[in-house]
Amino acid sequence: MAAIQLLTFSTLYPNNERPNHGIFVENRLRQLLTTGSVSSTVVAPVPWFPCQWSCFGDWALNAGVLHREVRNGIAVHHPRFPVIPRFGMGVAPYLLYRGAWPAVRYLLADGQRFDAIDAHYVYPDGVAAVWLGQRLGLPTVITARGTDVNLIPRYAMPRRLIRQAIRGAAALIGVSAAIRTALLELGAPPDKVTVLRNGVDLELFRPLDRVAVRAALGLTRNTLISVGLLIERKGHHRIIEAMQRLPNFDLLIVGDGPDHDRLASLVKRHELEARVRLLGSRPHTELTQYYSAADALVLASSREGWPNVLLEAMACGTPVVASNIWGNPEIVQGREAGLIMRDNTPEGIAAAVLHLFDKLPSRSETRAYAERFSWDATTEGQIALFSNVLATHASRKGLDTSHQHANINGNRIC
Repeated sequence: MAAIQLLTFSTLYPNNERPNHGIFVENRLRQLLTTGSVSSTVVAPVPWFPCQWSCFGDWALNAGVLHREVRNGIAVHHPRFPVIPRFGMGVAPYLLYRGAWPAVRYLLADGQRFDAIDAHYVYPDGVAAVWLGQRLGLPTVITARGTDVNLIPRYAMPRRLIRQAIRGAAALIGVSAAIRTALLELGAPPDKVTVLRNGVDLELFRPLDRVAVRAALGLTRNTLISVGLLIERKGHHRIIEAMQRLPNFDLLIVGDGPDHDRLASLVKRHELEARVRLLGSRPHTELTQYYSAADALVLASSREGWPNVLLEAMACGTPVVASNIWGNPEIVQGREAGLIMRDNTPEGIAAAVLHLFDKLPSRSETRAYAERFSWDATTEGQIALFSNVLATHASRKGLDTSHQHANINGNRIC
C-alpha cells in the first residue's frame, strides 16, 4: 500500500532562526515518518517582517527565516503572512490562509500530491487548514494542544471560527484527556476526537553520568531546573520567589523570551544571584545533560496541554514537581514520577519540593516510569486515524478505497 502523503500545516514548527519553536510538532512528525507508512511536506508560515534590525526584538527574527529548508530530512516551506499585533486576532485565520495558499499552490504545480492535511493548533492554524482542505477537496485532521482550546475560545470571533473548524475537520486529536473534554464542550462530536498524547524520545533523553555532567555545570548542591519560554504563564517567577524558602537548593532556568530582564531583576532583588542561574536557550539535543545534572524539575505553568518537559526530565531519571493544571496529572501519576503541587504559589512550590525530597525516588525508578511513554502508541494511533479518515473520505466521494490519493488538477485550483 502506498504511503499516506500528508501536508503538515502549522505556525508551530522549528526554523533556522528558532530551532526550538514548536519542537514538539516536529518530534511527533519525525517519529511518524520513521514507520515508512507516511510521508509529509511541511508548510509552516511565519509572520512577515521587513528587516532583521535587532531593535525590533523577536519580530526581527522572522525576516531571517529561510523560505525553504530541510530539517531532519523533511522539506519545510515558510511562506509569509501578515500579522496585526494586538488587534488582529479575529482576522488571523484569513491572513494565514491567504499567506499560505501561494506556497501550497506552488507545491501542487510542482507535482506534489496530498491525501490529507495534518494541522497543529486549532486557532488560527486549524481554521486556515480547514479552509485549505475545503479548497483542495482534502480531509483535514487538527491537533489541539492547549491554549488554542482553553484560552482563545474565550473571545467571541475566534470561538465561532473554532466551532466552524471543528465541524469542517475530518477528525480531531487532543494531546490529553482534558483537551478532549474542552473540544467536546466546544461542540465536537465524541466520535470525532481521539486522544493521542505526546511521547518522549527515550534514546535522546536518557540518564547521563551525573558526576560528569554536574562537574561540567559546576553543581555541588541540591539543584532544581525549570525549562521553558520565559513568559509569565510558564511561572518561572514563582519558582524564583520559592527559592527564598529553599535555602539549601540552587536553580537552573533554561530558556529565553521576553521576560528575561524581569526575571533577572527578580533574582537580583532577592539577592539570589549565587543560587539562581538564567542559562538562556539551549538546543533541544543538549537538554539531556541539564536534566541529568538536576535533582528535580519544577514546572509552575498556569496553562499547558501536555508539557513535554516533564517526560523529558523523567526519561533522564529526574523526578518532577508540577502545577495542578491540564495535562500534568495525566503524566505524573506515581511517586516515582514526582509530585503534583497543591498550590501553584511560591509557598506551594517550596512545600512540594521539600515533600518530594523527604523521600526522593531513585533515578532508575523515574526512568522506568518514563519508559511507559514511548512514541509507539501515538504513532500507531496516527496511522490508524489517518487511514480511517482517508477510507471515509474516499467512500463519501464515491471513490475506490484502494486508490485514495487526491487527484487535484493544478490548473483547477489556481
